[in-house]
Amino acid sequence: MKIGIKGRLITVVLCLSFAAVASIGTASYKFSTSNAVDVAKEKGDIIFNYIMAQRDFFRLEQRSLAMEIVEHDRFYPTLMSGFVVTRSTWDRFKENLPGYMFKQATIDPLFPANKADEDELNIISEFKASESTKRLEGIINKKGEDFYYIATPIKITKKGCLRCHGNPAKAPKDQIEIYGTEHGYNWKMGDTVATFIVYVSLDKAVAKARKTSMILVSIAAGIILVLVIFIWVFINFVVVNPILKLSTRAEQVSLGRNLKETISHRTDDEIGHLASAINRLRISLLKILQRVEKK
Repeated sequence: MKIGIKGRLITVVLCLSFAAVASIGTASYKFSTSNAVDVAKEKGDIIFNYIMAQRDFFRLEQRSLAMEIVEHDRFYPTLMSGFVVTRSTWDRFKENLPGYMFKQATIDPLFPANKADEDELNIISEFKASESTKRLEGIINKKGEDFYYIATPIKITKKGCLRCHGNPAKAPKDQIEIYGTEHGYNWKMGDTVATFIVYVSLDKAVAKARKTSMILVSIAAGIILVLVIFIWVFINFVVVNPILKLSTRAEQVSLGRNLKETISHRTDDEIGHLASAINRLRISLLKILQRVEKK
């Protein structure tokens, strides 16, 4: 079966339309995903800076005061440990903030929940390899879920840290009773022992980006469908039907039929010019036949 002009044109339009819809969908998804990552980074920065500000306030203001008040060999975690204060603050903060995580990921922690996993150990190793690196960030997958992470190193720069994490024999007796002597000790000055890391979930944002892309694709597909229908109707009335009528009249003229009926077209376009040419042919043939009849 031969495909006519209308079929070929509609096929071309459909192919171009599908390409356009695919391009719109892809571009929309990439833009929305990129925007989701930017938003996650912005939110992560806010949380990260809040945590760092809270920790700095504790370290510079509260801890020094607690150390003056509390006996030297005593240890009250909620008053004297920056790790405990930061973790406890976050535990309350995250109750109304799902989709976010914060961890004091440590190579050898006192508190088992702070133990760094494989990804976090790699991040700590990067900090160790480059002493000038103060921040790492990017996308990471944890248990099948994508997160944007922001991390900063925890480095032993003050001897006060070694009071609790140096020689276990010299650690506060209360700390020994709480945490034991197996883990979290023998740290050295200058060691990078941990990282503060904030995780912002990307799954909901990416799902929203995917939904937005599907909506845009659906709208584009609907517009294109209406456009194709309009083109179909337009070609039928403006191109195909007039050509079919002219084809029928040309065939009649070639057979010497209806030669006295004028052939015309209402528009002054290519089809109108074709109609005029066929009409002139009709007139010429009619005159020839009239001459032949007179003889």
